[in-house]
Amino acid sequence: MNESDEGDDPEKKKFQNQLSGAIVMEKPNIKWNDVAGLEGAKEALKEAVILPIKFPHLFTGKRTPWRGILLFGPPGTGKSYLAKAVATEANNSTFFSISSSDLVSKWLGESEKLVKNLFTLAREHKPSIIFIDEIDSLCGSRSENESEAARRIKTEFLVQMQGVGNDNEGVLVLGATNIPWTLDSAIRRRFEKRIYIPLPEEHARSFMFKLHLGSTPNSLSDADFVALGKKTDGYSGADISIIVRDALMQPVRKVQSATHFKRVRGPSRDDPDITIDDFLTPCSPGDPNAIEMTWMDVPGEKLLEPVVSMSDMLRSQANTKPTVNEQDLEKLKKFTEDFGQEG
Repeated sequence: MNESDEGDDPEKKKFQNQLSGAIVMEKPNIKWNDVAGLEGAKEALKEAVILPIKFPHLFTGKRTPWRGILLFGPPGTGKSYLAKAVATEANNSTFFSISSSDLVSKWLGESEKLVKNLFTLAREHKPSIIFIDEIDSLCGSRSENESEAARRIKTEFLVQMQGVGNDNEGVLVLGATNIPWTLDSAIRRRFEKRIYIPLPEEHARSFMFKLHLGSTPNSLSDADFVALGKKTDGYSGADISIIVRDALMQPVRKVQSATHFKRVRGPSRDDPDITIDDFLTPCSPGDPNAIEMTWMDVPGEKLLEPVVSMSDMLRSQANTKPTVNEQDLEKLKKFTEDFGQEG
Protein backbone atom coordinates (compact mmCIF):
# COMPACT_ATOMS: atom_id res chain seq x y z
CA MET A 1 0.00 0.00 0.00
CA ASN A 2 2.66 2.39 1.13
CA GLU A 3 4.87 1.87 -1.88
CA SER A 4 2.15 2.65 -4.36
CA ASP A 5 1.49 5.90 -2.52
CA GLU A 6 5.13 6.83 -2.82
CA GLY A 7 5.05 6.07 -6.52
CA ASP A 8 1.88 8.03 -6.96
CA ASP A 9 3.04 11.38 -5.74
CA PRO A 10 6.00 12.07 -8.05
CA GLU A 11 3.68 11.09 -10.88
CA LYS A 12 1.25 13.83 -9.91
CA LYS A 13 4.06 16.32 -9.46
CA LYS A 14 5.51 15.41 -12.83
CA PHE A 15 2.10 15.90 -14.35
CA GLN A 16 1.73 19.34 -12.83
CA ASN A 17 5.16 20.33 -14.05
CA GLN A 18 4.34 19.16 -17.54
CA LEU A 19 1.05 20.98 -17.31
CA SER A 20 2.76 24.24 -16.43
CA GLY A 21 5.10 23.61 -19.37
CA ALA A 22 2.23 23.34 -21.83
CA ILE A 23 0.30 26.22 -20.34
CA VAL A 24 1.86 29.63 -20.45
CA MET A 25 0.50 31.70 -17.60
CA GLU A 26 1.63 35.17 -18.48
CA LYS A 27 0.76 38.81 -18.27
CA PRO A 28 1.54 39.98 -21.81
CA ASN A 29 2.15 43.63 -22.56
CA ILE A 30 0.42 44.53 -25.81
CA LYS A 31 -1.91 47.52 -26.01
CA TRP A 32 -4.94 47.85 -28.28
CA ASN A 33 -3.03 50.52 -30.19
CA ASP A 34 -0.25 48.07 -31.02
CA VAL A 35 -2.76 46.10 -33.05
CA ALA A 36 -3.09 47.62 -36.52
CA GLY A 37 -6.66 47.89 -37.83
CA LEU A 38 -9.24 45.24 -36.84
CA GLU A 39 -11.52 47.82 -35.21
CA GLY A 40 -14.60 45.60 -35.33
CA ALA A 41 -12.81 42.71 -33.69
CA LYS A 42 -11.42 44.94 -30.96
CA GLU A 43 -14.87 46.32 -30.14
CA ALA A 44 -16.40 42.85 -29.97
CA LEU A 45 -13.60 41.66 -27.70
CA LYS A 46 -13.94 44.68 -25.42
CA GLU A 47 -17.63 43.96 -25.05
CA ALA A 48 -17.00 40.30 -24.34
CA VAL A 49 -13.97 40.53 -22.11
CA ILE A 50 -13.20 43.94 -20.67
CA LEU A 51 -16.71 45.11 -19.78
CA PRO A 52 -17.69 42.12 -17.60
CA ILE A 53 -14.43 42.42 -15.65
CA LYS A 54 -14.69 46.19 -15.23
CA PHE A 55 -18.44 46.39 -14.56
CA PRO A 56 -19.53 43.03 -13.15
CA HIS A 57 -22.86 44.52 -12.01
CA LEU A 58 -23.88 44.99 -15.66
CA PHE A 59 -23.88 41.24 -16.11
CA THR A 60 -26.31 39.99 -13.51
CA GLY A 61 -29.54 38.13 -14.08
CA LYS A 62 -30.19 37.25 -17.70
CA ARG A 63 -27.44 39.40 -19.15
CA THR A 64 -24.44 37.10 -19.12
CA PRO A 65 -21.06 37.74 -20.72
CA TRP A 66 -19.86 35.57 -23.58
CA ARG A 67 -18.09 32.43 -22.39
CA GLY A 68 -16.50 31.33 -25.63
CA ILE A 69 -15.13 33.44 -28.47
CA LEU A 70 -13.69 32.07 -31.68
CA LEU A 71 -11.26 34.18 -33.69
CA PHE A 72 -11.01 32.84 -37.20
CA GLY A 73 -9.34 34.13 -40.33
CA PRO A 74 -6.41 33.55 -42.67
CA PRO A 75 -3.02 32.72 -41.13
CA GLY A 76 -0.77 35.60 -40.16
CA THR A 77 -3.52 38.14 -39.48
CA GLY A 78 -2.78 38.56 -35.77
CA LYS A 79 -5.27 36.28 -34.04
CA SER A 80 -2.79 35.26 -31.34
CA TYR A 81 -1.54 38.82 -31.09
CA LEU A 82 -5.08 40.05 -30.56
CA ALA A 83 -5.59 37.46 -27.84
CA LYS A 84 -2.52 38.83 -26.07
CA ALA A 85 -3.87 42.36 -26.34
CA VAL A 86 -7.08 41.14 -24.72
CA ALA A 87 -5.08 39.64 -21.87
CA THR A 88 -3.10 42.85 -21.39
CA GLU A 89 -6.15 45.07 -21.39
CA ALA A 90 -8.12 42.83 -19.04
CA ASN A 91 -5.44 43.86 -16.63
CA ASN A 92 -6.13 41.66 -13.66
CA SER A 93 -6.98 38.47 -15.48
CA THR A 94 -4.70 35.47 -15.85
CA PHE A 95 -3.89 34.47 -19.41
CA PHE A 96 -3.50 30.76 -20.14
CA SER A 97 -2.08 30.16 -23.56
CA ILE A 98 -2.00 26.64 -24.89
CA SER A 99 -1.32 25.19 -28.31
CA SER A 100 -3.69 22.38 -29.11
CA SER A 101 -1.15 20.54 -31.22
CA ASP A 102 0.92 20.31 -28.03
CA LEU A 103 -2.03 18.89 -26.21
CA VAL A 104 -2.76 16.23 -28.75
CA SER A 105 0.75 15.07 -29.56
CA LYS A 106 2.49 15.01 -26.20
CA TRP A 107 -0.36 13.89 -24.10
CA LEU A 108 -2.15 11.05 -25.78
CA GLY A 109 -3.95 9.26 -23.01
CA GLU A 110 -3.46 12.08 -20.54
CA SER A 111 -4.86 14.86 -22.66
CA GLU A 112 -8.29 14.86 -21.16
CA LYS A 113 -6.75 15.09 -17.70
CA LEU A 114 -4.80 18.07 -18.96
CA VAL A 115 -7.94 19.75 -20.28
CA LYS A 116 -9.66 19.17 -16.97
CA ASN A 117 -6.70 20.54 -15.01
CA LEU A 118 -6.51 23.53 -17.30
CA PHE A 119 -10.08 24.52 -16.52
CA THR A 120 -9.60 23.84 -12.81
CA LEU A 121 -6.55 26.10 -12.77
CA ALA A 122 -8.43 28.76 -14.68
CA ARG A 123 -11.27 28.70 -12.16
CA GLU A 124 -8.80 29.04 -9.31
CA HIS A 125 -7.10 32.05 -10.89
CA LYS A 126 -10.18 33.81 -12.22
CA PRO A 127 -10.92 36.10 -13.88
CA SER A 128 -9.00 34.19 -16.48
CA ILE A 129 -8.73 33.79 -20.21
CA ILE A 130 -7.87 30.46 -21.78
CA PHE A 131 -6.42 30.96 -25.23
CA ILE A 132 -6.25 27.88 -27.43
CA ASP A 133 -4.39 28.30 -30.67
CA GLU A 134 -5.09 26.01 -33.66
CA ILE A 135 -8.21 24.78 -31.96
CA ASP A 136 -9.08 22.87 -35.14
CA SER A 137 -6.45 20.21 -34.41
CA LEU A 138 -8.11 19.62 -31.06
CA CYS A 139 -11.72 19.80 -32.07
CA GLY A 140 -12.00 18.81 -35.71
CA SER A 141 -15.25 17.23 -36.89
CA ARG A 142 -15.85 13.81 -35.40
CA SER A 143 -14.88 11.40 -38.12
CA GLU A 144 -14.69 7.61 -38.29
CA ASN A 145 -10.91 7.51 -38.40
CA GLU A 146 -10.54 9.72 -35.37
CA SER A 147 -8.55 8.14 -32.56
CA GLU A 148 -10.24 7.23 -29.32
CA ALA A 149 -7.94 9.66 -27.50
CA ALA A 150 -8.86 12.58 -29.71
CA ARG A 151 -12.52 11.85 -29.16
CA ARG A 152 -12.04 11.78 -25.40
CA ILE A 153 -10.25 15.13 -25.45
CA LYS A 154 -13.11 16.63 -27.36
CA THR A 155 -15.74 15.24 -25.01
CA GLU A 156 -13.85 16.51 -21.97
CA PHE A 157 -13.59 19.86 -23.66
CA LEU A 158 -17.32 20.05 -24.28
CA VAL A 159 -18.03 19.08 -20.69
CA GLN A 160 -15.65 21.70 -19.33
CA MET A 161 -16.89 24.47 -21.61
CA GLN A 162 -20.44 23.61 -20.73
CA GLY A 163 -19.35 24.21 -17.12
CA VAL A 164 -21.26 21.89 -14.85
CA GLY A 165 -23.53 24.08 -12.77
CA ASN A 166 -22.38 27.66 -13.05
CA ASP A 167 -18.75 27.39 -12.08
CA ASN A 168 -17.42 28.94 -15.26
CA GLU A 169 -18.05 32.43 -13.92
CA GLY A 170 -15.07 34.52 -14.88
CA VAL A 171 -13.54 32.00 -17.26
CA LEU A 172 -13.45 32.96 -20.92
CA VAL A 173 -12.28 30.59 -23.63
CA LEU A 174 -10.72 32.19 -26.70
CA GLY A 175 -10.07 29.89 -29.64
CA ALA A 176 -8.18 30.70 -32.84
CA THR A 177 -8.21 28.83 -36.14
CA ASN A 178 -7.38 29.29 -39.82
CA ILE A 179 -9.78 26.56 -40.91
CA PRO A 180 -12.99 27.05 -38.94
CA TRP A 181 -15.05 24.91 -41.33
CA THR A 182 -13.36 21.78 -39.96
CA LEU A 183 -14.61 22.42 -36.42
CA ASP A 184 -17.02 20.01 -34.83
CA SER A 185 -20.50 21.53 -34.72
CA ALA A 186 -20.91 20.92 -30.99
CA ILE A 187 -17.66 22.72 -30.31
CA ARG A 188 -18.64 25.49 -32.68
CA ARG A 189 -21.82 25.99 -30.70
CA ARG A 190 -19.83 26.45 -27.49
CA PHE A 191 -18.11 29.43 -29.07
CA GLU A 192 -21.17 31.64 -29.01
CA LYS A 193 -19.32 34.59 -30.47
CA ARG A 194 -17.39 34.04 -33.69
CA ILE A 195 -15.30 36.88 -35.03
CA TYR A 196 -13.67 37.00 -38.45
CA ILE A 197 -10.17 38.46 -38.41
CA PRO A 198 -9.62 39.53 -42.03
CA LEU A 199 -6.47 40.38 -43.97
CA PRO A 200 -5.32 43.90 -43.08
CA GLU A 201 -6.77 46.87 -44.98
CA GLU A 202 -4.61 49.36 -46.79
CA HIS A 203 -4.13 51.85 -43.94
CA ALA A 204 -3.34 49.02 -41.53
CA ARG A 205 -0.74 47.69 -43.97
CA SER A 206 0.96 51.09 -44.23
CA PHE A 207 0.98 51.29 -40.45
CA MET A 208 2.55 47.81 -40.22
CA PHE A 209 5.43 48.82 -42.48
CA LYS A 210 6.11 51.74 -40.13
CA LEU A 211 5.71 49.59 -37.06
CA HIS A 212 8.14 46.92 -38.24
CA LEU A 213 10.77 49.42 -39.37
CA GLY A 214 10.69 50.95 -35.90
CA SER A 215 13.66 53.19 -35.23
CA THR A 216 15.91 51.67 -37.91
CA PRO A 217 17.55 54.48 -39.92
CA ASN A 218 15.63 54.77 -43.19
CA SER A 219 14.89 57.26 -45.94
CA LEU A 220 11.19 56.47 -46.44
CA SER A 221 8.66 59.30 -46.62
CA ASP A 222 5.01 59.11 -45.54
CA ALA A 223 4.07 58.85 -49.21
CA ASP A 224 6.32 55.79 -49.50
CA PHE A 225 4.50 54.06 -46.65
CA VAL A 226 1.16 54.82 -48.30
CA ALA A 227 2.47 53.42 -51.59
CA LEU A 228 3.66 50.24 -49.86
CA GLY A 229 0.22 49.82 -48.30
CA LYS A 230 -1.37 50.15 -51.75
CA LYS A 231 1.02 47.66 -53.34
CA THR A 232 0.45 44.87 -50.81
CA ASP A 233 -3.22 44.03 -51.25
CA GLY A 234 -3.79 40.41 -50.19
CA TYR A 235 -0.74 40.29 -47.92
CA SER A 236 -1.18 39.26 -44.30
CA GLY A 237 0.47 40.99 -41.36
CA ALA A 238 2.96 38.14 -41.15
CA ASP A 239 3.83 38.57 -44.85
CA ILE A 240 4.52 42.26 -44.29
CA SER A 241 6.80 41.58 -41.34
CA ILE A 242 8.77 39.22 -43.60
CA ILE A 243 9.06 41.90 -46.33
CA VAL A 244 10.40 44.37 -43.77
CA ARG A 245 12.82 41.89 -42.23
CA ASP A 246 14.19 41.15 -45.67
CA ALA A 247 14.47 44.87 -46.49
CA LEU A 248 16.29 45.44 -43.19
CA MET A 249 18.91 42.95 -44.36
CA GLN A 250 19.55 44.76 -47.67
CA PRO A 251 22.00 47.31 -46.20
CA VAL A 252 23.89 44.43 -44.59
CA ARG A 253 24.06 42.68 -47.96
CA LYS A 254 25.41 45.87 -49.53
CA VAL A 255 28.14 45.93 -46.91
CA GLN A 256 28.97 42.28 -47.62
CA SER A 257 29.15 42.63 -51.38
CA ALA A 258 30.86 46.05 -51.56
CA THR A 259 34.31 46.20 -53.18
CA HIS A 260 34.85 49.89 -52.35
CA PHE A 261 34.19 52.03 -49.28
CA LYS A 262 34.48 55.76 -48.68
CA ARG A 263 35.00 57.86 -45.56
CA VAL A 264 31.95 59.79 -44.35
CA ARG A 265 30.93 61.84 -41.33
CA GLY A 266 28.18 60.57 -39.10
CA PRO A 267 26.76 60.81 -35.59
CA SER A 268 28.48 58.70 -32.94
CA ARG A 269 26.54 55.63 -31.85
CA ASP A 270 27.09 56.35 -28.16
CA ASP A 271 26.21 60.03 -28.31
CA PRO A 272 24.30 61.30 -31.38
CA ASP A 273 25.47 64.87 -30.67
CA ILE A 274 29.08 63.98 -31.38
CA THR A 275 30.08 63.74 -35.04
CA ILE A 276 32.72 61.26 -36.14
CA ASP A 277 34.67 62.00 -39.31
CA ASP A 278 36.05 58.67 -40.37
CA PHE A 279 33.15 56.27 -40.69
CA LEU A 280 33.35 53.95 -43.70
CA THR A 281 30.34 53.22 -45.88
CA PRO A 282 29.99 51.14 -49.09
CA CYS A 283 30.18 53.10 -52.35
CA SER A 284 30.48 52.44 -56.07
CA PRO A 285 33.97 51.90 -57.54
CA GLY A 286 33.47 55.08 -59.62
CA ASP A 287 33.08 57.33 -56.56
CA PRO A 288 35.94 59.92 -56.43
CA ASN A 289 36.61 59.04 -52.77
CA ALA A 290 36.38 55.28 -53.21
CA ILE A 291 38.94 53.17 -51.35
CA GLU A 292 39.29 49.63 -52.59
CA MET A 293 38.57 47.34 -49.63
CA THR A 294 36.08 44.74 -48.42
CA TRP A 295 34.06 44.65 -45.22
CA MET A 296 36.77 42.45 -43.71
CA ASP A 297 39.13 45.46 -43.76
CA VAL A 298 36.70 47.81 -41.99
CA PRO A 299 37.32 48.21 -38.22
CA GLY A 300 34.24 47.09 -36.26
CA GLU A 301 33.19 50.43 -34.83
CA LYS A 302 33.90 52.39 -38.02
CA LEU A 303 31.21 50.90 -40.24
CA LEU A 304 28.31 53.16 -41.19
CA GLU A 305 25.77 50.99 -42.94
CA PRO A 306 23.50 52.45 -45.65
CA VAL A 307 19.99 53.40 -44.51
CA VAL A 308 16.99 51.32 -45.56
CA SER A 309 15.49 52.86 -48.69
CA MET A 310 12.22 52.57 -50.58
CA SER A 311 13.99 50.56 -53.30
CA ASP A 312 15.06 48.02 -50.64
CA MET A 313 11.42 47.70 -49.62
CA LEU A 314 10.21 47.31 -53.20
CA ARG A 315 12.84 44.70 -53.97
CA SER A 316 11.84 42.67 -50.90
CA GLN A 317 8.17 43.05 -51.73
CA ALA A 318 8.77 41.73 -55.25
CA ASN A 319 10.53 38.68 -53.79
CA THR A 320 7.87 37.94 -51.16
CA LYS A 321 4.63 36.39 -52.33
CA PRO A 322 1.46 36.54 -50.22
CA THR A 323 0.82 33.30 -48.33
CA VAL A 324 -2.98 33.31 -48.27
CA ASN A 325 -4.70 31.88 -51.34
CA GLU A 326 -8.05 32.67 -52.93
CA GLN A 327 -9.72 29.32 -52.19
CA ASP A 328 -9.13 29.65 -48.46
CA LEU A 329 -10.47 33.19 -48.48
CA GLU A 330 -13.61 31.97 -50.25
CA LYS A 331 -14.14 29.26 -47.63
CA LEU A 332 -13.61 31.76 -44.82
CA LYS A 333 -16.08 34.11 -46.43
CA LYS A 334 -18.67 31.39 -46.64
CA PHE A 335 -18.09 30.40 -43.01
CA THR A 336 -18.53 34.03 -41.96
CA GLU A 337 -21.81 34.24 -43.84
CA ASP A 338 -23.07 31.04 -42.23
CA PHE A 339 -21.80 31.33 -38.69
CA GLY A 340 -19.73 34.41 -38.02
CA GLN A 341 -19.53 38.13 -37.64
CA GLU A 342 -17.12 40.47 -39.38
CA GLY A 343 -14.12 41.75 -37.40
